[in-house]
Amino acid sequence: MTTSIEPAPVPAAPGAAGGSDFARLSRRVADAGLLRRRPGYYAARLSLVTAAYAGGWAAFGALGDTWWQLGTAVFLALVFGQVALVTHDVAHMQVFRTRRPSGIGGLLYGNLAVGMSYGWWMNKHTRHHANPNHEELDPDVAPDILVWSQDQARAARGLPRFMGRHQARLFFPLLTLEGFNLHVSGVRALWSPAMKNRGVEAALLLTHIVVYLGALFLVLSPGKALAFLFVHQAAFGVYLGCTFAPNHKGMPTLTGGDRPDFLRRQVLTSRNVRGGRLTDIALGGLNYQIEHHLFPNMPTPHLRRAQVIVRAYCAEIGVPYHETGLLASYGEALRHLHRVGEPLRGRRTGGEA
Repeated sequence: MTTSIEPAPVPAAPGAAGGSDFARLSRRVADAGLLRRRPGYYAARLSLVTAAYAGGWAAFGALGDTWWQLGTAVFLALVFGQVALVTHDVAHMQVFRTRRPSGIGGLLYGNLAVGMSYGWWMNKHTRHHANPNHEELDPDVAPDILVWSQDQARAARGLPRFMGRHQARLFFPLLTLEGFNLHVSGVRALWSPAMKNRGVEAALLLTHIVVYLGALFLVLSPGKALAFLFVHQAAFGVYLGCTFAPNHKGMPTLTGGDRPDFLRRQVLTSRNVRGGRLTDIALGGLNYQIEHHLFPNMPTPHLRRAQVIVRAYCAEIGVPYHETGLLASYGEALRHLHRVGEPLRGRRTGGEA
């Protein structure tokens, strides 16, 4: 069965005089009971998300061949985003204690419900957690369509070179393609030697594609089905992008042998987003990105309480702790994208902030 993302390693002697900064923080968090599991919370959350998923498709079937289905497409895009966020928590073993049920849950929610390869995403996300914002080691900041540093911009060729000139303006429009990209990347990954459980992954992805497209073209006319497909996948991509973009984009990047200790590697490259309970729900708890990266198996409802401890501890040891509002986080990310694209616009620039 597909493995799950392991919790961050805790040093053997937390709190001891010779312990690391993370060891002492870990002891404070554990003493506050914030690493305890929350089975009741996850039972309720999974039930609500599953009910919303089933309800959305039931409404789709009941409405029939009508343009009002585009509203259903937007609703299901938000539900798909919430399913993806649940899959994220399952992968981090926040929901189940052991790997086997976590792997099964990830395949059902990821491959079957959303059409996103759980094995492909988990491999990518595990590498991200180990080295966030490291240009050579974090796949989330590898140059692809977009570039994330001026060095990447200078080395860019072809489409990335062209897109990089205007990437800040294009960022949100490009997110409309992210839903499609997740499906394509998952299918392509089936041929990767690193893919485990290839047969199960392929069968569940194929089932999702056949049932999804079959439902669209059986219930809707071809024109409405194509419109539903685009609106649903575009809104899904924008929602996911708006969920993940605030977390690291525009924060310091690392290169080469730059590897601070675990605590600083996670805190200095992550951004928290301020907000209330609605923000917590919309972003799935990822607005507490610093706490999540330090304690990836911490249950989502504990992240808000952990933030108080982590922020105070960072101030105590002199480690910068960055948090901002949601809209301001997008602004920081877009300004960063604009700044790193300057070499492609033929302007002389100084060093990056």
